[in-house]
Amino acid sequence: MIKILFISDIVGKIGRNAVKEYLPTFKKRYRPDLVIANAENLAHGIGATQKTLDEMKEIGIGVFTSGNHIWEKGGSDEMLDNEKNYLVRPANYPSKKSGQGQMAINIGEIKLNVVNLMGRVFYSWENEKKEVLHDPFKTLDKIVSVDRSGLYLVDFHAEATSEKAALANYFDGRVAAVIGTHTHVQTADERILEGGTGFISDAGMVGYYDSVIGADKQQIYHLFLKTGQSSKKHDLPSVGLATFNAVYIEIDEDSRKTKKIERINELVEVK
Repeated sequence: MIKILFISDIVGKIGRNAVKEYLPTFKKRYRPDLVIANAENLAHGIGATQKTLDEMKEIGIGVFTSGNHIWEKGGSDEMLDNEKNYLVRPANYPSKKSGQGQMAINIGEIKLNVVNLMGRVFYSWENEKKEVLHDPFKTLDKIVSVDRSGLYLVDFHAEATSEKAALANYFDGRVAAVIGTHTHVQTADERILEGGTGFISDAGMVGYYDSVIGADKQQIYHLFLKTGQSSKKHDLPSVGLATFNAVYIEIDEDSRKTKKIERINELVEVK
């Protein structure tokens, strides 16, 4: 049985500190073969830097997924193109973007393909060349068609639960797991679909508890009420009460199907 601990969107310094303090506890509890984490909010809550990524690598995170904010910080292209970072970007961004949308990881003799996708419902993206996000369904179809017997874990970074559930069901039996990220609000719908695909609409976040999805409340008020400037970074404390969300998955090596999926939702005190 392959055991994977997937840590949800890590938001800012308090999120990083929470992972540093409490990951050893979760590793002792679950004894995972691989720890995966979504890293698109590592640095000040928006984007990641090589320094923040190294911080998380040093404590035992083996692979990082991301999302729409991963290009926010300077040096992002170099960071994404460095294969030693094991950092995956959404595969359905235009192919000329830096980084790669899937990555093969060896777990003993088993090869796990970690795939990252970006949803399109309630989210629009267009670059200066008028390129738009590719269809995540067609993108994943192309990826799994290369090796139909392969083992795939998908981080689907998307707003809409309907889009996430549709993709998981469409690929049920063809991928081992679809883990939704992006909203920072953990959903209580973890399950194993009929064909053996493990699924949860959103894994949640690791971030400041007294916040709006990990962001400073006053900044968010300004954003909605349009009463002031909304900063490009989240000014939050580095200590205090934090939400620690994650998902634990067990996948059968032979059938390539999820046999167990467990949602982790704990409040932790970061000192």
